[in-house]
Amino acid sequence: MEFGMFHEFPTLGTRSHAECFDEAWAQIDAAEAGGIDALWLAELHFAPERSVLAAPLTIASAIAARTRRIRIGLAVQVLPLCHPLRLAEEAATVDQISRGRLIFGVGRSGVVATYDAYGVPYNESRDRFLETLEIVRRAWTEPTFSHEGKHWRFKDVSLVPRPYQQPHPPIRMAASTSETYAMIGELGLPIFVSARTVPWSELGPAIGRYRAAYAAAGHKGAAQIFVSVPIHLAETDAQARAECEHSLLSFYRYQARLQADSAARSGAAGAARAQKAERMKNLTYEEARENHLLVGTPAGVIARLAAKRDEFGIDGILAEMNCGGLIPHAQVMRSLQLLCSEVMPRFR
Repeated sequence: MEFGMFHEFPTLGTRSHAECFDEAWAQIDAAEAGGIDALWLAELHFAPERSVLAAPLTIASAIAARTRRIRIGLAVQVLPLCHPLRLAEEAATVDQISRGRLIFGVGRSGVVATYDAYGVPYNESRDRFLETLEIVRRAWTEPTFSHEGKHWRFKDVSLVPRPYQQPHPPIRMAASTSETYAMIGELGLPIFVSARTVPWSELGPAIGRYRAAYAAAGHKGAAQIFVSVPIHLAETDAQARAECEHSLLSFYRYQARLQADSAARSGAAGAARAQKAERMKNLTYEEARENHLLVGTPAGVIARLAAKRDEFGIDGILAEMNCGGLIPHAQVMRSLQLLCSEVMPRFR
């Protein structure tokens, strides 16, 4: 089972941006030393209250230079906001610098305000996503290519550098809406799902739709499922619960405001977002622990994770070690150490 650490480079309340980067580097160094398989980077824009991670490929390049073993994943690169050729060049460059350690995670994001700020209509996000993905793949695999599409047109383009991994870095795709699961299955890509805002009880049917579409499309090999989930570990259950309660509840209230804003910007299509916003607004900590989180002692988290792995057929997790960004650095480091030394060995 693959163990990844998901990171948002959180702004941590009143800390300076320099301090945010310093603490993130320390956690990444500990993940490399502790045997974490992959470091996953978010892409978040115009959110000074939340994150400084607006340029994931730049961060990925820095991680590649300071590490030797850990794989570097994007979770996710928001394709509709990118120029496809520039993206293909930069991602291939990171793959070369890292000597083939890049995992190209892609998605659309549901934050409509970001699209508004970039001047990209959100109702074009699906078409832009699929066209950009096609262009990036062709740029990586064809010596010279031309493209005539709805949003982009290129003639006789030859990309340099080529990716280190051939034919290209592995691609994984995030499911952001209900119809996305089947689409990812049809494309034959490994899937990211997130337990932090979707209850475990809803993930099973959604993953089932993905697997059915994957099989119906005739893809070879088994479908692969990777789950992003907030995790916090401590020596006792009471300690683990207390250390992360404020941060996690702050996260859900923040998500409620974010979803409500996206709903308001989406017009008639925003009803589902509005419902999600209301649920996040009223979510209790006990409900979150039961339906979205893995919080407790190593033994307790091992038992719950093993049950979820068997229930959903999980191939790996993206452990979100500081969901909400307000857990003190020392506690995050201790939780990460327990994950590496006590939890991971039980799944090898």
